[in-house]
Amino acid sequence: MERLPSWIRQHLAALRALLVLTLVTGAIYPLLVTGVAQAVFNGNANGSLLRKEPAQKDGKDVGSALIGQSFTGEDGAPIKKYFQSRPSAGGYDPLASGASNLGPEDVLDTLPVPGAKDDEGNPDTGRQSLLTEVCARSKAVGELEGVSGARPYCTGDGVGAVLKVFPAVGTPTRVVSVNQACPATPFIPVYQGVKVECGRPGEDYSAGRTVPVRGNARAVVPPDAVTASGSGLDPHISVAYAELQAPRVARERGLGLDTVRTLIGRHTTGRALGFMGEPGVNVLELNLDLDRLKG
Repeated sequence: MERLPSWIRQHLAALRALLVLTLVTGAIYPLLVTGVAQAVFNGNANGSLLRKEPAQKDGKDVGSALIGQSFTGEDGAPIKKYFQSRPSAGGYDPLASGASNLGPEDVLDTLPVPGAKDDEGNPDTGRQSLLTEVCARSKAVGELEGVSGARPYCTGDGVGAVLKVFPAVGTPTRVVSVNQACPATPFIPVYQGVKVECGRPGEDYSAGRTVPVRGNARAVVPPDAVTASGSGLDPHISVAYAELQAPRVARERGLGLDTVRTLIGRHTTGRALGFMGEPGVNVLELNLDLDRLKG
């Protein structure tokens, strides 16, 4: 070996190091970690899967305690006997995890043009702004729970309360409620002495000044009921949102409200490390417990 040229010895040493490190980091370490995880944290290591009946070893998995899911019927409407999850920008799909990436300045809708088609030949559906998504969700939750779905910056028909004022600078001569498509009645009749018009699909309002109108509504529906989480997979809702849904679930299942609230408390987790974040309620675990309660 000593008679070999130095460059060959260096290459052989590098090759031995590569083989040893590949064995250690590519085989021994992963097998060791996997073995410990399976032995000590079997449920967590396998996805924290939940079954409808825990006693059934061969029972069908119904979801993961770590991933949210929808509780809706085939028509997309909420199933009233279940607690509803937080909205998801990715449809609770782990492969599409992420947020909408829309910010607080996304307040202008693109109204669908009747008879128009998109690039794929489908009917034009326009695009809702983040503000209108929040307003529509709040209105829907309010109707489902029998409370007010009104929010600041939202119209009564569930879209963003936003005006376009012309000209952009100076005394207004024209005002349009851009998120309310004609023949809708604008949420306010007059702005600074000018009659407010409804929005006309396909018309360009970019030259106008954007004016969100706050109004005096007080939000009853909690924020997590109308906004998606950063991952789009959050399995928890706030205690406030769970409490809002409790009367409906109790009524639909014929249970006492105190019974439902006890279950909410059972599935409420505290702040991480005692001080980070807010308490949350695991929706899937709570709904499974409700189903078991009725056998």
